[in-house]
Amino acid sequence: MDGPEVVSLKDTFNAKEMEELRDKVAYITGGSMGIGYGIARVLLRQGMRVAISGRDEKRIGKAAESLDRERAMPLVSDVTRLEDEEEAVKSILNRWGRLDVVVANAGVGHFAPVDELSESQWHQMIDTNLTGVFHTLKAALPALKESRGYYITVASLAGANFFASGAGYNATKFGVVGFTQAVMLDLRPYDIKVSTIMPGSVATQFNQHQPSEKDAWKIQPEDIGALVLDLLQMNPRTLPSKIEVRPSRPDRK
Repeated sequence: MDGPEVVSLKDTFNAKEMEELRDKVAYITGGSMGIGYGIARVLLRQGMRVAISGRDEKRIGKAAESLDRERAMPLVSDVTRLEDEEEAVKSILNRWGRLDVVVANAGVGHFAPVDELSESQWHQMIDTNLTGVFHTLKAALPALKESRGYYITVASLAGANFFASGAGYNATKFGVVGFTQAVMLDLRPYDIKVSTIMPGSVATQFNQHQPSEKDAWKIQPEDIGALVLDLLQMNPRTLPSKIEVRPSRPDRK
């Protein structure tokens, strides 16, 4: 008896049919350092045009200069302000005429027992980490509908695993994961892909930490960039909507 027919992937999908990434446009918030900067480097190497934003004009300008003078665009924007994000998207469209990929990466963290966590720290995390991803999407959505693009949030394993002294940060990252998954369902009818990436320990300057050789065991920022690239190059019929990523080995102190 003959076995079931095996259909080769080559019969159903030709890699050459994938949309080329070259000259497509990405917008990355929190792009002056760390994960955002690492993602920008990876996408630029694919020939994409990349806008990066941050609140510090000098820092974001220096980052764009070090990335690529022609294909990297610095934008001063505070994601807690919807009008800032609207102006950022407007600037991207004025320069490049399109927007294909949005990576909502900007974030802050304050870690303390809840009785020591200040109201201002709480609101800064909620406004940046959670409301910020909403503002970025609201500003970019008309352009993403036009391009049938991709919206990606950078959450954290803290969005699935709570820990002591993490009440505020956990609240925001749990929120980002839930928000992104619901948005994924809302935007599928527009052929917009939506994913959230949930990294574990990443070697960045987050929370005033300066990476050193001791951080070699951690995920590197460009590893997250490679993951974003994998998402963009995936078969259009496939959507990894939530991705957890952690160091392959634990810290050996």
